[in-house]
Amino acid sequence: MKKYKQPLTLILVFFLFCAGVFLFTRNSETLSEYAERKPEIAYAAPAKAASVPSAANDPESTTPNQRNAETEWKNANANQETANAEENHGISGTDLKNTETELASEDDPETVTAMEDRVTYQPDFYYESLSDSIKKRITGLSYKEDCTIPYEDLRYVRVLYTNFNGGTSTGELICNQAIARDLVEIFYELYQAEYQIESIRLIDEYNADDLLSMEDNNTSCFNYRTVEGTTKLSKHAQGLAIDVNPFFNPYVTYDNGKEKVSPAGSEAYADRSKPFAYKIDENDLCYKLFTEHGFIWGGHWNSCKDYQHFQKNP
Repeated sequence: MKKYKQPLTLILVFFLFCAGVFLFTRNSETLSEYAERKPEIAYAAPAKAASVPSAANDPESTTPNQRNAETEWKNANANQETANAEENHGISGTDLKNTETELASEDDPETVTAMEDRVTYQPDFYYESLSDSIKKRITGLSYKEDCTIPYEDLRYVRVLYTNFNGGTSTGELICNQAIARDLVEIFYELYQAEYQIESIRLIDEYNADDLLSMEDNNTSCFNYRTVEGTTKLSKHAQGLAIDVNPFFNPYVTYDNGKEKVSPAGSEAYADRSKPFAYKIDENDLCYKLFTEHGFIWGGHWNSCKDYQHFQKNP
């Protein structure tokens, strides 16, 4: 009997193990059975993981040391930019900003401060004595070191005009006080008639170079200079003459019968028998208005022809 005791014990243990496995599997469910019983759980969409803010982009997660380092870096860059400006312009960062503001105000008609003696003929058509900023713009250029005309004899003139595109532009002139009223009245009438002028800018923007101004067809007045090819002071030196649309109305001289036309490139417009746009002749409105105000036209001269030129002897 003892020799069968150990095998029987093993058989009994195996039988009990099998019975336990059977009972456990009998009461369990497969995945398919569970899905059929609770589909709302088995087939539910998985929840999205909550986004975690990056420490690099979250200011709250940045340490005080990191924030201090960033601030110091920005300040260093700002200081370097200011130092570069001072080196390039020879002025402090504060002065540089003030200079930019001053230049902006000089160029913007809306921010120009009126002089006490300003005379307004019509809105945007006025003349006044020279401000400090205007004197600064012309001194050493059109107003040369040897200029004998006092600043007090000159006037700054601002007008509107119809440009070659048919739009409205703002023009600047400097002239003798004796013709300032004439100019604002004439240019107002030209503007009302939509008479086209390409440019009305101070000749100082061309480094006071009369030839460059003419080549750009710029209308200008005061420039302390001599008559081209002579030592005689021009009426422009007194601010008593003006050149209008000079490229299409050139200055023509004759040397031993040889014709010279200025500015270069405008030779085709020296022949006044041909019809072309912007030509000043006795039928032109510009001619009529200036002569009505007592101006002399250079197109009437015999020794030379200055079709762009009007001057007045006060």
